[in-house]
Amino acid sequence: MADIGGGFGIGAGTAAGIAAGTGLGAAAGIGIGIGVGPYTELTFDSEGDVDRVTQGAVARMEATDILVFAHGWNSDRSTATRLYDRFFAPFPGLVGSGVRLGYVGVVWPSMRFSDEPIPDFDAPGALAEPGFGTALDPLTRRALGEFWPGRQAELDRVAELLEERPESAAAFIEFGALVRELAGVDAVPAAVAPAVPALFTDDVLEVCRVLARALATAGAPADGTDLAARGPGLAVGGPGFAAGGALRGLWGGAKELLRQATYYKMKKRAGVVGERGLGPVLAQLAADRPALRFHLIGHSFGARVVSFALRAVPDGARYVKSVTLLQGAFSHYAFADRLPHDRSNGGALRGLQRRVDGPVVACHSPHDSALKLFYPLASRMAGDSAGLLGFDERWGAIGHDGVQAVPGAPRLSLDTALREGVPAAGCVSVDAGSVVRRGGAPSGAHSDICHEELARVVVAAGRMGR
Repeated sequence: MADIGGGFGIGAGTAAGIAAGTGLGAAAGIGIGIGVGPYTELTFDSEGDVDRVTQGAVARMEATDILVFAHGWNSDRSTATRLYDRFFAPFPGLVGSGVRLGYVGVVWPSMRFSDEPIPDFDAPGALAEPGFGTALDPLTRRALGEFWPGRQAELDRVAELLEERPESAAAFIEFGALVRELAGVDAVPAAVAPAVPALFTDDVLEVCRVLARALATAGAPADGTDLAARGPGLAVGGPGFAAGGALRGLWGGAKELLRQATYYKMKKRAGVVGERGLGPVLAQLAADRPALRFHLIGHSFGARVVSFALRAVPDGARYVKSVTLLQGAFSHYAFADRLPHDRSNGGALRGLQRRVDGPVVACHSPHDSALKLFYPLASRMAGDSAGLLGFDERWGAIGHDGVQAVPGAPRLSLDTALREGVPAAGCVSVDAGSVVRRGGAPSGAHSDICHEELARVVVAAGRMGR
């Protein structure tokens, strides 16, 4: 649940294969499950290649302004469609009479662990049953098979270990090796190996111990049991987390390590889909129809998708009119020209806010456990366990505390942004914690984004209001 990867079970493969496998077909998903229109889906494969049928559907839209929304990690296609339906619903009543909206849902291959709750989406009984504990429920197991095709043997053994929870250091070592192999870490060239998060290279028992502690901090059962039934033994800092504590209690941390491996892969994929896929597609659409105005919206790793799309926007172009990032799962220093801890370097997206003919609005919330705890943990994890939960600001996520180290970037409350509007250009942070506050462990309010107030922020950023 951190920025090292992102996740939900659409699965890899070609964009056409994704379309065929999910019922998009030749209709390109137009109007499927969506209460507003015109609506279509823009589908990409894991390499950023676009399904040309879906691109053509966007090109034919009768609209003045197109909302382009990219989902984040906790979405299979049906979840993404429901997200778009819920989030887009208020817009017809919010925009001015001269605005004709088109709605686009970006579909890219991600992976959902079915035990992560999404507020208002998961009906009682829809999540994995509590009895599964650290074991993989059938939906998650199937999604992992789609996410890592051809790795059936490795996934079978991972599932077996998580179900049995052996009291054995050797079992953890085996589990860690399997996760590294699935994540592709062992194949990383030595020249770039330092970029691999330490949670894949450090002692696996210590990593699982720290992840179990973080789960307990987030309110999730660190050992796969019901929180109320655990008793004091595995409380944060309790004996279950002490050096030499019971190994069986660390398998919740092992499951989190597997989750982090999917996020590690999805983090890279989100950047690729944005830079090589969405960005060039938008540039082509703008070239063919120069009057179109695009408003980009991204949730979680989808915020990474739409932000990295800015790399493909030519200098001086004016077709991207606004970018709204909802609980963005990437560095809060991404847009900085200079990093506070390394003045010789800037953020991965340094200066790209200047390619937007409007503002880049980062909505953030302190109630987002995924970004508050697991993002910095995964980003900075080192060998000193004593400091692992004392996160310094170097590793923060933009969806946790907004844009950092960009001089002059204002910080607004949600009430202020709705009452007074947002700046006409540049980066701005909006504290959305007053509405983005619901959700269960382990990710907290990370997916609590379907609120009319956030739709109004998008309208304000794009100057589309009445």
